[in-house]
This record gives sequence, structure tokens and C-alpha cells, in this order.
Amino acid sequence: MLTVEKIGGTSMSKFGDVLHNIILGERTETEWYNRIFVVSAYSNVTNWLLEHKKSGLPGIYTKFYHNEEYETALDEVCGKLIEINRSFADIGLNQTEADQFIKKRIAHARLYLNSMAKVEASGYVNKDDIFLAAREILASIGEAHSTFNSVNILKHNGLNAKFIDLCGFYDSEPLTIDERIKRAFQNIDFSTTLCIATGYTKGTEGIMRAFDRGYSEVTFSKIAVEVKANEAIIHKEYHLSSADPAIVGEEKCVPVGHTSFIIADQLADIGMEAIHPKAAKPLEMNDINIRIKNTFEPKHDGTLITKSYISPTTKVEIVSGTDKVTAIEIYDPMMVGEVGFDMRIMEIFFRHNVSYILKSTNANCITMVVWDNPKLQPLIDELRNRYNEIVVKPVAMVSCMGTNIAFPGILAKAAGALDEHGVNVEAFSQSLRQVNMQFVIRREKYREAIIALNEALCLHQ
Repeated sequence: MLTVEKIGGTSMSKFGDVLHNIILGERTETEWYNRIFVVSAYSNVTNWLLEHKKSGLPGIYTKFYHNEEYETALDEVCGKLIEINRSFADIGLNQTEADQFIKKRIAHARLYLNSMAKVEASGYVNKDDIFLAAREILASIGEAHSTFNSVNILKHNGLNAKFIDLCGFYDSEPLTIDERIKRAFQNIDFSTTLCIATGYTKGTEGIMRAFDRGYSEVTFSKIAVEVKANEAIIHKEYHLSSADPAIVGEEKCVPVGHTSFIIADQLADIGMEAIHPKAAKPLEMNDINIRIKNTFEPKHDGTLITKSYISPTTKVEIVSGTDKVTAIEIYDPMMVGEVGFDMRIMEIFFRHNVSYILKSTNANCITMVVWDNPKLQPLIDELRNRYNEIVVKPVAMVSCMGTNIAFPGILAKAAGALDEHGVNVEAFSQSLRQVNMQFVIRREKYREAIIALNEALCLHQ
């Protein structure tokens, strides 16, 4: 049974646990193999190289983009990566080899960036292309670092490990992402070789351009499809649970155990990704199941995501949501009965490249919930110029998801749980498929709503 397994950044930063829990575990020597690992950069490294994913704090890329002193930042990050190397000395990382590798990679990145800065300053090329290339180069450093180190550690622990460097850092071959992956895995005997691949893949289409920070899961997905894996496994620092343990407490959430790709899509739509949707689709289309496991509970089966799963009992599997959304309500008395009225509204959203995650309508009012974004203002300004009344309100959204929730009373039970905790429903949405109930609520009630719904629908069904 061949598996392709992805290890996230937080888990990679605790590689001693990964080594003992996932790679070695209680396996015999022959059971070490028939696995391909796709690894992310260590925790925070990509934030240092690009920009902080959540706070927006500048990284090297931001400084390069704004023509600021990026070389000093590059030196600082190099120093931090060498510090990370030190943390793995006790599990077999050869410090000299690891330091030499990352110093060489960063030295070449500096040459590339310096050349790009000169070309960009000339005014003869498209700046966007220069900046996208710089972003690709910088992103690749983190995965190259963690992958090289992992292979080095495994070799020093007696495994036949192979470094699959998909970064294409030193070649100029015009390969697509798929072509590079296909070439990298040709003629490898997986039964005797443990492959460790970079989460970044260089390709002519630009993996950052297409997927930005979701690129490592896309690489993981494409590798699984290429080698025809029996299963794709994602190792995280937590289980896919009934609710966020940071909100409800670890003792108040349970691992999901089994769900479907449809529910994974619902999670991705509200930003709580079990897996990036563009990575999930190829796996789903090729009938490759996904298993999400907890790095620190290796004996637990985790949660299996399949195409056709429907819970044999009626239950809500996951309660999740976000408090970083805005409700935009368009009111116009001329809307009632007019065919195509909402189409004209959607054309405005399309022009401003804004997608909604909830839509609720009545005779003369349409409410849409969108992600918070400082770029929303031009959209709002145009809507106000076109329609009778526009209301814009910061809100939160909570969702109750499950493969079998189409039964009488579930909506009443959810609304009752919110009511008992003083949470008013501002708007609501549910489709005929009935796999997801979405409640728009006041932002300050978000955590309370998650706790209430998890308690009522997931723990006491």
C-alpha cells in the first residue's frame, strides 16, 4: 500500500516527534517504506520569507517589493534557519552539512533577487512578472531547508531516504508543475526508498501565482495522483474535530472520524481548511481518499475523507465558522419580481473580484457575506451609487455541517441552542442538499455560538 503523506509546518518544527511517531513508530524496517512524505517549511519560516499570513507583518518579499533593505532581512532569516538546525542536533542532523546547504541556497537567492532588482529598475519589463518570480524563489527556500534536513536526519538514523527537490532552483528547464513531478518520481523503487519531497514545486505556470500559500497541499495532491497512491495522509498538530479545541476546550471536542469531500469543501469555504480545495479535487476525481491524522497521537486512525461517505446516523459532524466577515445588504424596492436583478448585482461583485460565502434573499433585499478586506470599499461605493439602500455590517458566521443532517428538528435544535445563549440570528442559509446550516450572528457572540452549537449538536445528540 503506497501512501503520500504531508507534514505541516508546526509538526515539522517538532521533527523529533515526527521521526518517532510517524516515520519510525513501531514499524519494522520493511514497513518504513512505500511512503512518500511532502513537507512544509518549519513553522513561521514562510512568514519570514514572504509576509505573515495572518498579521501581514512584512517579510523579505515585502521589503523587496517596496524597494527596501531586503538583503539585511535575508541575512537575518539565514541566521534563524541555522538556529533551527541546532534544534535537531540531538536527532542526527549533521550541522555542517545542513548549514552549508542553506547558506548556499540563500546566497543564490540573493544573486537572483539582486539581478531582478536591477532589471525591474530598468523599466523594460513587466514589474508584476518580476515580483511573482521573486515570490516563487523566496517561498521555495523554506521547503528546501526542511526537506534537506529531514533527509539528512533520516539517513543518519539508518533509513534509505531520498531528497526530492522539486524547487528547480538551479535549472532553467521550462517544465510544468506536473512534468517536474512526473520526472522526479520516475524509476524509484518505493519499496526500498523513502522519498521526502519539497512542498514547493517550480513550474512554468507558477505555483504561487495559481495557489499562493496553499501550494504545499497542491504539490502533495499532484504527487499522490502521479504515483497512484492508495491513500493521501495529512499529519497535523491536531485532529479534525467537532469544533476548534482552542475555543471549546480539548475535553469538549471529539475527532470527526469519517466524513466526505463535500464537508471538506464546506470547511474550505469558510477558511477552515481540512485541505486546500484545489488540492482536494484531483484526489476526489481520482478516488484517492484523504486521512487526517494527529502527529502526536500516531495510534489514532484520525479522520477519513471519502467521496461517498454518509453517516449511518443523523448527526452534526463539525461546528465551525469565522468572525472575520462582513455582511452587505442590498435593498431596493424595484427588485421584487424583476428577472435578472440579482445578476446585475453579481456582475458588480465579479468586476471587483469579490466572492461571497453566504447569500440570503427576500422580495426586495439580498444579503451577502464576504471576507473582510480593505479592498471592499470600491465595491461598496459602486453598490451605493446603483441601489436604493446599502447596509454594511461586520459580523460572524457559524456553520453546522454533516453528511446526514437532513432530519426534522435539527434546525430548531440549533436555533434553540443559540437562543439559550442569547445569540440572535441576523441571517440564515441552507441549500436543498442539507449538508450545512449557516447562521450570521453578531461578531462579539462568535465564540459563545461555537461553544453552544458544539455542546448541543455534537456532544449530546
